[in-house]
Amino acid sequence: MTPELIGFLSVGLIFGLILLGMHIGVALAAVSFIGVYMITGRMTVAASLLQSTAYSGIADYAFAVIPLFVVMGLFAMRAGVVRDLFDAAETLTRKLHGGIGVSTVFANAIFAAVTGVSVASAAVFSKIAIPEMNRLGYDRRFGLGIVAASALLGMLIPPSVLMIIYGVVAEQSIGRLFAAGIGPGLLVTVVLMLAIMLRVRANPQLAGGVQTAAKQRMSPTQLVVKMGPIGILILLVLGGIYGGLFTPTEAGAIGALGALVLAALKHRFAGTSLIDTLLDTGRACGAIFFLLITAQMYSRMLTLSRLPDSLTIWAIGLELPAIVVILAFVLVLLLLGCIIDSVSILLLAMPIMVPVVINLGYDPIWFGMVAILTIELGLITPPFGMVVFAMRASLAEAVPLEEIFRGVLPFFAILLIALAVVIAIPEISLFFPRLIYG
Repeated sequence: MTPELIGFLSVGLIFGLILLGMHIGVALAAVSFIGVYMITGRMTVAASLLQSTAYSGIADYAFAVIPLFVVMGLFAMRAGVVRDLFDAAETLTRKLHGGIGVSTVFANAIFAAVTGVSVASAAVFSKIAIPEMNRLGYDRRFGLGIVAASALLGMLIPPSVLMIIYGVVAEQSIGRLFAAGIGPGLLVTVVLMLAIMLRVRANPQLAGGVQTAAKQRMSPTQLVVKMGPIGILILLVLGGIYGGLFTPTEAGAIGALGALVLAALKHRFAGTSLIDTLLDTGRACGAIFFLLITAQMYSRMLTLSRLPDSLTIWAIGLELPAIVVILAFVLVLLLLGCIIDSVSILLLAMPIMVPVVINLGYDPIWFGMVAILTIELGLITPPFGMVVFAMRASLAEAVPLEEIFRGVLPFFAILLIALAVVIAIPEISLFFPRLIYG
């Protein structure tokens, strides 16, 4: 059996194990061990792979950015910035068609620049936006769809955990990836806002039939008080990265400290809040780092099998337009999103796809944005749909999963259009990296 065939069969074996219920990390580690043993014929080499990768797989300064951005988001949530953002956005969008829906998207976009996790956005805004929409008489499916679709901004707008992981796996600059996320993030934000306003204009009953004013209009001073702290935090983190003052890892540390100070100033920390936040960070990052270790094992096994090189030669030999290969990758990522979580998809697919993309002459930074947006769509597709499950768990009232999926379906179609635009116009992703970094 050739090494290339072993690598190819390993992909199918991993998917089979996942469908049988095995944890993705365990499946990656087991298949990598077996694959290396079959390629080399030596058990000691396979065992050495497990031993060395367990340390070297995450013994990198760049990986420290993940827990730092996660803890920054958790501190910001404890500081109550989400409620403040939503109240301010509600005032700013009060005169628009579907104002509360638009404000949900706007607040999600701002909050995404702090949390970097879509599931967290879905859980938080389910508790804040859905009750307000119910109060104003919004169609329930419409409201659920708005929250689910806008939660995807959490991983698309920098800083994003997915961008960090893609940067490590694809060996690309995390700072450039953060800059590249600005264009697609703004595009998706605007597209969702326009979609809400147009749908409400065409069918006012979706928003309760009449435009209801916000509960209390804020003065400009109150708006600054509500949005100022989070604005300063975002400016400190992203401005420091783009201005060359901090590395992404240093910016994560400064952002985490800033969010902690913000929570303390707002008196939102009880006696055990700090410990609880750190424990939540450890749980989230422990799961991510385990996947990173096992994905590195899988990547090294694929390198030994020479499968990525063979796929590159095969794809080039097809003599098809290069964009057809990219679209095939997009379709694969969409299908994977139906059964696997977003981090696992990146770790599983990128070691195979990125070398092919580069050899086809495409910019890996651009493809990173395409891949992340595509993978994010998987968060709202059945049967997995992590965002949908997070919403269901967070809602006080019993809402069937099928109703949330149906509510987000029209927005899924709209997001596919946004994805097509990002693919067709690479400059949307590449303009800001070139502007900032040259």
